[in-house]
Amino acid sequence: MRVNDARGSLPWEQVPRGMEGYAWVTLATTDSYSLGALVLAHSLKQVGTKHQLAVLITPGVTNPMRNKLKEVFDLVEEVNILDSKDETNLKLLKRPELGITFTKLHCWRLTQYEKCVFLDADTLVLENCDELFERDELSAAPDVGWPDCFNSGVFVYCPSNQTFSNLIQFALDKGSFDGGDQGLLNLYFSDWAHKDIRKHLPFIYNMSSTACYSYLPAFKQ
Repeated sequence: MRVNDARGSLPWEQVPRGMEGYAWVTLATTDSYSLGALVLAHSLKQVGTKHQLAVLITPGVTNPMRNKLKEVFDLVEEVNILDSKDETNLKLLKRPELGITFTKLHCWRLTQYEKCVFLDADTLVLENCDELFERDELSAAPDVGWPDCFNSGVFVYCPSNQTFSNLIQFALDKGSFDGGDQGLLNLYFSDWAHKDIRKHLPFIYNMSSTACYSYLPAFKQ
């Protein structure tokens, strides 16, 4: 497994910044994902969040789209792409596009914020959920199916250059069981499943269309 070593590659890594409280963070690697990020931002504003909105973008996002993002987000920050290059596991998943989701790791470098909630650009917020900022790192909702792990589409974290550096080194040493960020983060935060149940967010915070066996009587009750 190969991953670009991004430590020290960005000019804003060591720039001292004052704490700006809490922020919702997302990632847009293309103009198409930027459209999703815009919808996400508007949904957060519609439910009355009191926290800032930040989006990480890559060089593939065009200038016209960047201008649109700047109209909505409090922070628009360009980052370099991190790609797992794990073609074997990505092929097993039939999701070759997930390799560049390692770029999400840059969210830990937003150290001007005390705490953040990361949301994938294809999420939509239906109700105010600012209470997520009361949770500790790494709080996330369980993923459906095996193994017992969390879904990395929504998670609470605390920005830290040290954590970012540790994640990059972990990726270089251990890789990811699925070739994407979710496998890497579950390996790094490997005690999530058993150490502290308070870090298990209810499924309602990360709902997705999934086909699985369930218990209709329990649901009706």
